[in-house]
Amino acid sequence: MSSEAEEPNLSKKAAKKEAAKLEKLRRRQEAASLASSASSLSVDEEDPHSSNYGDVPLPELKSCSQADAGNWSRAVASMVRTQVGALTQELKEKEVLIRGRAHTIRPVGKNMAFLVVRKKGFTVQCLAATQSMGVSRQMVKFVAGLNRESIVDVIGVVSVPGNPIKGTTQQVEIQVRKLYCVNKAMPTLPINIEDAARSDVEIENALQAGEQLPRVNQDTRLNFRVIDIRTPANQGIFRIQSQVGNIFRQFLLSEDFVEIHTPKLIAGSSEGGSAVFKLDYKGQPACLAQSPQLHKQMSICGDFDRVFEIGAVYRAEDSYTHRHLCEFTGLDVEMEIEKHYSEVMDIVDRLFVTMFDSLNERCEMELEAVARQYPFEPLKYKPNTLRLTFEEGVQMLKDAGVEVDPLGDLNTEAERKLGQLVLEKYGTEFYILHRYPLAVRPFYTMPCYDDSLYSNSFDVFIRGEEIISGAQRIHVPAFLAERAQACGIDVNTISTYIDSFRYGAPPHGGFGVGLERVVMLFCGLGNIRKTSLFPRDPQRIAP
Repeated sequence: MSSEAEEPNLSKKAAKKEAAKLEKLRRRQEAASLASSASSLSVDEEDPHSSNYGDVPLPELKSCSQADAGNWSRAVASMVRTQVGALTQELKEKEVLIRGRAHTIRPVGKNMAFLVVRKKGFTVQCLAATQSMGVSRQMVKFVAGLNRESIVDVIGVVSVPGNPIKGTTQQVEIQVRKLYCVNKAMPTLPINIEDAARSDVEIENALQAGEQLPRVNQDTRLNFRVIDIRTPANQGIFRIQSQVGNIFRQFLLSEDFVEIHTPKLIAGSSEGGSAVFKLDYKGQPACLAQSPQLHKQMSICGDFDRVFEIGAVYRAEDSYTHRHLCEFTGLDVEMEIEKHYSEVMDIVDRLFVTMFDSLNERCEMELEAVARQYPFEPLKYKPNTLRLTFEEGVQMLKDAGVEVDPLGDLNTEAERKLGQLVLEKYGTEFYILHRYPLAVRPFYTMPCYDDSLYSNSFDVFIRGEEIISGAQRIHVPAFLAERAQACGIDVNTISTYIDSFRYGAPPHGGFGVGLERVVMLFCGLGNIRKTSLFPRDPQRIAP
């Protein structure tokens, strides 16, 4: 009896479930139909100009042959692409082909649509209007329906409007003849470029005027970094970073340095301490190199005299600060010393003054883009870099009422304070502090000849923060082993390193600097994650 009574109930439940499924399917089909009808404009047989616009089919993007060429392939085949940044008034009335992202789209009725195309930080306004040759209402509708950030190819004629164009870098307009969507972006993006490009000043000014503008926080930026790095400021930051690496390499090559590439998998710690990423290397314990220190010294022992490297560096320390990363790009230098370890500081001096001069000269547009979102004052530095001893720095701090351990390291607050004092007294934000206490330097650092409590070492500072650490190295094997043991390092794990000095080693020294930190401080940015393309810190390993 009870089973017979349950049967109708079960059927009713099943019917409801099935109806819900059908309704869901119907909605999906409607959405697909709408999407299909929108894209079908590219092949609308009723439009005589349908070949002038549309989504580029995937087969055409596979580098198809001319025999299989479609509308897009035939349209662009004989044309040379013009960069958006090269669109000037000299090209008036010339037909051009450009590619970029659909930055903004603004339809004006059914017969006209404005499209701003963006590429490499440059923007240009394009106008699709039915009064132009080959442009139909369907084409205008297609342009108006583009998703922002989609990749488009535009063919059109350059014109020069009578009034200045607001909101674009290029003061010309493209009268669209043909437009193809090479790749569609999602209709709704996780973050908008305008929001990500907005400065704090702009947000605060809007708040005071009673308007609340969206603020994209750092974690959201990093979660969707592929979109975030499209902003003008980020484009500027990473183009500046590229120049830093290029200037570093070119300067050192001109000084007879040889570029090397050292292993990042090593058997023991390269810097001492426990902040290493440990791993299993075919059954043997190993770790990721904290620096190329050991191998760049071995290269000097191999008669290269002067070497440098640009490569990844790994630090497993749990530093949750604005200036530390678990992986960063190291700019490392090692060189034979002829007479005095000041020769290493001479290279630092000339290298970075050259770098700063070059950045200010070559990257004017990029620096302006960064400053619009993250306002900063240009770095103050001198043609000949100021050098102070550690003891002189400590005395300046004491005179200002700041007590520090004369044989200890400077903490972040003391470094900032000293940077402020140096700026006030010497008018520079870039200086070298040398003869550090031996106790706070790595095991391979050479002690001072006149006081074993100090060392032939130095740090370099920008805007009150340390960016470079360098020193003369110990090249005598017995003394090196003694210093390693004193620092708690198992000599057996660095035996090949120490052995390399048993075959004859010249006096030598060098330094290392973090690429991201140089850019961060040169541009006055408040967080190193802004200058790391895809940052790796204690809490982030993706994207």
